[in-house]
Amino acid sequence: MEKRDEMLNPYMIQNLDQLEFSEFRQKLQQLMEAGYSPLQYFGSPEGILYSLMGKSDCLELLSTAFPNTRIYPSLSKEYPAFNMFERLLHEQYNIHPEGHPWLKAVRSQLPGENAHSDYSFLSDDSSLLHEVGVGPVHAGVIEPGHFRFICRGETVEHLEIQLGFQHRGLEQLMLQGDFKEKTALAESIAGDTAVGHCLAYCCLIEQLADIQPKGREIRIIALELERIAMHLADLSALAGDVAYIMGQNFFAAIRTTIINSSLAICGSRFGKRWMTPGGVNYAITKQQARVLESTLQKARTQIIDCAEAMFANSSVVTRFDDTGVLKLQDALALGLSGITAKASGMIVDARMDYPCIENSNFVALTQSSGDVYARAYLRYQEILQSLQMILSEINQIDFQQAISTPINSLAPNSICSSIVEGWRGRIVHTAKTDAEGKPIWYRITDPSLINWQALALVMRGTAISDFPICNKSFDLSYCGSDL
Repeated sequence: MEKRDEMLNPYMIQNLDQLEFSEFRQKLQQLMEAGYSPLQYFGSPEGILYSLMGKSDCLELLSTAFPNTRIYPSLSKEYPAFNMFERLLHEQYNIHPEGHPWLKAVRSQLPGENAHSDYSFLSDDSSLLHEVGVGPVHAGVIEPGHFRFICRGETVEHLEIQLGFQHRGLEQLMLQGDFKEKTALAESIAGDTAVGHCLAYCCLIEQLADIQPKGREIRIIALELERIAMHLADLSALAGDVAYIMGQNFFAAIRTTIINSSLAICGSRFGKRWMTPGGVNYAITKQQARVLESTLQKARTQIIDCAEAMFANSSVVTRFDDTGVLKLQDALALGLSGITAKASGMIVDARMDYPCIENSNFVALTQSSGDVYARAYLRYQEILQSLQMILSEINQIDFQQAISTPINSLAPNSICSSIVEGWRGRIVHTAKTDAEGKPIWYRITDPSLINWQALALVMRGTAISDFPICNKSFDLSYCGSDL
């Protein structure tokens, strides 16, 4: 096993041993029984199957050749955390995980299925049930996605989520041109997670280049500002969905204050162009640091006042409490991450388990009830935690220090993975280089790919009228799961 050292994350390995398929499968089963989860599981153009397995303090990468028959016994039946990965493997490389309980398209690319109209939804002929379709076109600026409900009266019996409308071929685009100049592309993986995804890309490049990046404190500040802004946006949206208009407006206004702080430093409200391989593009001056400190101190007071008022409001609590409950055992079985998992009591956070920026004092926060209330309240708690982290890091900034390091040539014949705790959860980027240090393939896992399963699960037995607040309590990305 790879034990934690200074460079556990990013994790790099050269000359990875290739296992026989039976040994590969047996090793995966052993790791799962030992408490590991699949962080990535995918095929490559070389005809090799890879699995990045992890638990706190430990990472292990396994590989094997594709099975000769392109058929193997599904892992998902025994370990549901492989579900989405095996479905992707099937549609991308036509490898059939025999016995998979729900082998359907993730991005509408199954062999013989060339259009969304080919997708086969679960249906029922019972006169007691009816179907409700929502999307893929939604009001406002929401991205496309189709939700198909099977209902008994107003109660949801089953929800099926069809995505795949956004497919942009991002992983292939990462291979074109200069691999060291892909920050703009990384920022577009999920536009509301520009800092998180770009940081994962930068850490990967830095490990391949064997350099120590500069601007540690600034990177933490940028990442936590993004987390605060998006958690505030979610609290605003949740408040609006239960007609708590004061909360909707106040949280939205405070979010503007937060994203304007990023704008003042890097020129982008979403933190774009802030990260760069080797460090950051924009320093924080003494004056900017003092202004940021003052702004966040005031924002913290406003956030506390607004949140405490909302979570003490009986109308809000009645709608949030015991709605859309995700059980801890389901979160563990599916290998979920982020607020989705932590609100059900699952202690998982890459800032603690696989820190790409060392922070020895970080402790993941959790709630236990797994409902909309827990997910909303945990966002409030994480906002306060992130504010404290930023205020602490401001005082650590060396205003005279360089903010970036030049990138050297990249290591040849290497596989590198980097992990970042985005505001939605665990982001994983993995790449392999050839003998000249050029990328052979690039794999991206946004937390939404896995966490969408939670929304479908919690809607069972829930009133269809509660779908908006359940959906917003997870706030998952359409494009992030459809690369």
